[in-house]
Amino acid sequence: MALIIPEHYNPVLGVKETQVAIKLVKDYFEQELAAALNLVRVSAPIMVTEDSGLNDNLNGVERPVGFDIKEQPGVKAEIVHSLAKWKRMALKEYGFHIGEGLYTDMNAIRRDEDTDNIHSIFVDQWDWEYIIDPAKRNEATLRAIVEKVYDTLQRTERHVCRYYSFIEPSLPDKITFVTSQELEDRYPDKTPKEREYLAVKEYGAVFLMQIGGALKSGQIHDGRAPDYDDWTLNGDILLYYAPLDISLEVSSMGIRVNPDALRRQLAVRGCEERARLPFQKALLDGELPQTIGGGIGQSRMCIYFLKKAHVGEVQSSLWPQDVQTACKEANIQLL
Repeated sequence: MALIIPEHYNPVLGVKETQVAIKLVKDYFEQELAAALNLVRVSAPIMVTEDSGLNDNLNGVERPVGFDIKEQPGVKAEIVHSLAKWKRMALKEYGFHIGEGLYTDMNAIRRDEDTDNIHSIFVDQWDWEYIIDPAKRNEATLRAIVEKVYDTLQRTERHVCRYYSFIEPSLPDKITFVTSQELEDRYPDKTPKEREYLAVKEYGAVFLMQIGGALKSGQIHDGRAPDYDDWTLNGDILLYYAPLDISLEVSSMGIRVNPDALRRQLAVRGCEERARLPFQKALLDGELPQTIGGGIGQSRMCIYFLKKAHVGEVQSSLWPQDVQTACKEANIQLL
């Protein structure tokens, strides 16, 4: 998606008022999400070692920001892309049980991100993870958790609209569940992103399921790392965002791989050697709990609820000079 400049853009909140509103959104949503899913806030790393297997390798081509450490010769550290795998390890190490979970503020740098109105090289999200009974490792569990997250989004929107009466609510009453294969069947001549747009324009809010594996066409809808989500039990929460006329992904989540799913997905991606890394080995040896989890974009949520045109209005990051110039001319004030 190229940079979108809305015509006659006039932000409903000034810069100072936006800072107050960001805290309002984040504080309320965080509190409500923790209550809905029985989550405890924990501290989390901004860096992991290269050889731990804990970093999210995204699509396998993105380069993590790495550095050496003076006091630890030979150790290569990486800034996290996300905490998808770290959270599962933490649940075991911190002594959590079935029906309990954790969440944390996750800040990441994705140096190879293609930036636009909703993408930044700086990523801020709530990363959460919850232990489930292995017997409930199914789509019904996934749908139930998605509906709890969506209900929390709706309550947050109502809270924001009560505080700022000039902001109108726009979330539909319910979220619609659809699979990536159903979208390919419905729109075979469209790209995956075009299919997402058409679906979310129709329904307003969509949970797009089963992302990562090959479709009937032989293509994948979107890339997913092979060693955290089970590609048959995952998905994205997508919202239609009218000010930019786009599909806005606010969350990626799913039931995590068990040993069988991990072996299968590593083979599909041709990276079976990752099974020897500490995290993956612990999972294959049955040492980690069965979990469901995901990330929820903090800045993305603020864009949606505060009716912003650019993610740079709700987070401080780095942007190309031509983007800075275009935004300034369009009354979009980047932090």
